[in-house]
Amino acid sequence: MSRIDMAAVAPEAYRAVLGLEKYVRANVDHTVLELVKLRASMLNGCAFCVDMHSREALEAGENSRRLFAVAAWREAPFFDERERTALALTESVTRLGDHGVPDDVWDAAAKVWSEKELADLVTAIATINVWNRVSVTCRTQPPALD
Repeated sequence: MSRIDMAAVAPEAYRAVLGLEKYVRANVDHTVLELVKLRASMLNGCAFCVDMHSREALEAGENSRRLFAVAAWREAPFFDERERTALALTESVTRLGDHGVPDDVWDAAAKVWSEKELADLVTAIATINVWNRVSVTCRTQPPALD
């Protein structure tokens, strides 16, 4: 059962995060964006977001095997170098520990993404983490199965 409807109770805050969402949708490759959203949502245990982003990716034509493999992306052969570095960066930013994002993770991403692309990717990762934290805290539920 949901605890609170943030969009109804704090619409200005909701619209602010939605503004970030609109920005990243316009500036990050759609395929990479969905992989990033799915991986962060898995790490954060956000059922609502895992459900939403897997459904949206499938509707956009993403391969279901790739989506299932996001949970084990390091071992899966389905991802290219840019996707792999985006997933590694997603894990590091999402699990931000005492030492931040490791240099090897950042350096690998910087080899295949421009500075602008990296800035947009970090913004995308931060944005999905905000959505995850709101949804998990509020216990937002995915829609019922059809």
